[in-house]
Amino acid sequence: MASTKGKQAAVLGSPISHSLSPVLHRAAYAALGLDWHYNAFDVSEKQLLPFIHSLDDTWVGLSLTMPLKEIAFDVASSVDDVATKIRSINTLLPTVDGWHGTNTDVFGIVKSLAEVGIVSGVESALLLGAGATARSAIAALAQLKCTQVSIAARREEQANALVELAQAFDLTAQVIAWEPSNSQMQHQLVISTLPGEAGQLWAQSARLASGALLDASYHPWPTPLAAHWPNSRIASGRDMLLWQATEQVRLMTGQQAPVEAMRISLPVSSD
Repeated sequence: MASTKGKQAAVLGSPISHSLSPVLHRAAYAALGLDWHYNAFDVSEKQLLPFIHSLDDTWVGLSLTMPLKEIAFDVASSVDDVATKIRSINTLLPTVDGWHGTNTDVFGIVKSLAEVGIVSGVESALLLGAGATARSAIAALAQLKCTQVSIAARREEQANALVELAQAFDLTAQVIAWEPSNSQMQHQLVISTLPGEAGQLWAQSARLASGALLDASYHPWPTPLAAHWPNSRIASGRDMLLWQATEQVRLMTGQQAPVEAMRISLPVSSD
């Protein structure tokens, strides 16, 4: 790709038109006084390697969304330990030896939880779902020194794989029944990685919860689970998106991200 004035970065994925990453990163560049460019490109798994080979030395980084977070291992020259364990790269950074893969989703989860008072020493957590976001959540819980995590997912095989991942992070984990019960909500923290409406099954039990909620979905908002949550200690996927982007900005620019400028750039959530 031809060089342009200033540095370049982008978010890649397919589909990509929904991505709010350009809004966040452009707001950061403006606040930092950087004449940089950040765009979105629809890139499939087969197109990732040719796309990366087309980039010149003006590029400072790439944000990755689905379906590229796993195929990125095929193009990265190095990958950090956490991204390797959770098998998910959402950020590629150029180095003299090639592209380095890392994952800022874990950082996004940890920072989102800190805003609702969850900072360390989580005694027990309930994790709903067993996809890619759930893998990041396991790594985040390990950073928060979680004592025990219960996992509820429709697919037993995926849930069991999460237990093995949790053990790799020295977490105690168990699979519980998918069907909700009132007692299952008695945790210091509940993390839902389910699509918004899929949480409807758990919404009625939520009224008895006393801990904090991180619902990784954010459109439409509130989700059924968040709408039934009995307190205001609720973080959303929107918060995760903001915080993971702030870490990407730091990694790509070498400067601390202007968090509030990025926060106010996000469009008002609507249903």
